Amino acid sequence: MAREELTRLTGNGNGTCGEDDCPNVYRTASGSIVVQGDVSDAFTPPQGEGLVEIPENVLQEAVRALGW
Repeated sequence: MAREELTRLTGNGNGTCGEDDCPNVYRTASGSIVVQGDVSDAFTPPQGEGLVEIPENVLQEAVRALGW
């Protein structure tokens, strides 16, 4: 899946992080959520899964964008 196929729910692409490297939350065409953030080593997830860490304000922004 290409990034262009996702709806970006957070961040505006301006500022110090540029277009691609900020923690962000995206929505897929099927309605699922994709999170971009720093890799976390809080625990070892099951094979095929990964952990990312994002600031709380990024998640709050995504919830507002979704109208939840």
